[in-house]
Amino acid sequence: MKSVSAIEAMTNASDAFCESDDDLMRIGDMAKEFDVSLRTLRFYEDKGLLQPKREGSMRLYSRRERARLRLILLGRNVGFSLREVKQMMDLYDPQGTNAKQLRVALEKSEKQLSRLEKQRESIEDAISQLRAAMEVVRGTLEERQRQSAA
Repeated sequence: MKSVSAIEAMTNASDAFCESDDDLMRIGDMAKEFDVSLRTLRFYEDKGLLQPKREGSMRLYSRRERARLRLILLGRNVGFSLREVKQMMDLYDPQGTNAKQLRVALEKSEKQLSRLEKQRESIEDAISQLRAAMEVVRGTLEERQRQSAA
């Protein structure tokens, strides 16, 4: 999956959330641009995260939908569940200040950052333990090779 920077996602999303029929994109082009499968896009649509326009059986994605997909991918990349991503996006109000949306996003982000930092500590501990175990194994192997050579 193509990595989406947080700054790019937020900047592009805030600009594009106002609905526009300009520059509609078909599902195949959308999948290529964001390096996701057609099935992924349909899944996000089924979950209510994306709402492409329909012309017959053709799905057409506006700038708004592309911005939403950027936010979905950003959320997934940093470990948010799709439910959390949807909750945050559903708070968007094109007529309002979106202060509630921003507060919720900040609160969820702080919690996720804390979880990620704890995971990093656990991973660093595991790496340290594995390196120590590998040194013991190397030492044992070298000792046994010396013994068999003698």
